[in-house]
Amino acid sequence: MPMEQGEIPKIPVGISSCLLGEEVRYDGGHKNNPYIVGTLGQYFSYIPFCPEVDIGLGIPREPIRLVVETDGTRCVGTKSDNLDVTERLTESADNQRQWQQDIFGYILKKDSPSCGMERVKLRHNGRVERTGVGIYADRMMQNCPLLPMEEEGRLGDPVLRENFIQRVFVYQRWNQICSADLSWATLTEFHARHKLILMSHDQIRTKELGRKLSESSSLDIDESAQSYIADMMTILKIKATRGNHVNVLQHIQGYLKKKLDSDDKQELSHSIEQYRLGFLPLIVPVTLLRHHFMK
Repeated sequence: MPMEQGEIPKIPVGISSCLLGEEVRYDGGHKNNPYIVGTLGQYFSYIPFCPEVDIGLGIPREPIRLVVETDGTRCVGTKSDNLDVTERLTESADNQRQWQQDIFGYILKKDSPSCGMERVKLRHNGRVERTGVGIYADRMMQNCPLLPMEEEGRLGDPVLRENFIQRVFVYQRWNQICSADLSWATLTEFHARHKLILMSHDQIRTKELGRKLSESSSLDIDESAQSYIADMMTILKIKATRGNHVNVLQHIQGYLKKKLDSDDKQELSHSIEQYRLGFLPLIVPVTLLRHHFMK
């Protein structure tokens, strides 16, 4: 369907196929996630992929699991002793690197021995531990360390959900300036545009990143840019706190101190304080700030 005039292009995001309702699981079923499909789907254009199907496992198929053996973690069948798909899943991840360079996020299936990011069941000396990482997911995280990734289960947490969505949008913006003519001017402007966002995650590291950027202007732009985005994405992975949000809101409020009358100042300060106390959501003081800046 062609995009209508004024419509914002959707952001390409990879996803485990079963989360979109595709019947690719070992039992022939799916794990359709209405929030991912219906809500996030308004902003994300999904590229579905199932590594277990990609390596030739049928539908339905024998389940696989993670087991610690003498040569490390293996992904093997639950019934067949000779079924070992560790190398094939790793190779599958390597083979997807080309199209994964053109996406800006990835949503993975939790608990999966192929796609789980963390806390996957791992059998070790007769015990079951929640310390495993899916073989495909592990290799993809090595291949694409900057790519924002999250499990569908963790997206139920509003803080983690906001964190992931924010990283996707920022990573897309970063790739947009890199695909153009990257210069110290555009890099500095990019940092200035995102400084307050970064401050809501970690104020000390944000100051260090700004200092590092200013001291790198005589160095190679490409090398400095890669170092910058690696540091930036590390900061954005840190959960934003209410206290840091309040600090940033008050910082923004300072730009308006000569523009607002006493009643508007009091209303804005009260809104920020109510947010600090947990009585209002963040969107309320943000909307009020936007209103005053538009005026």
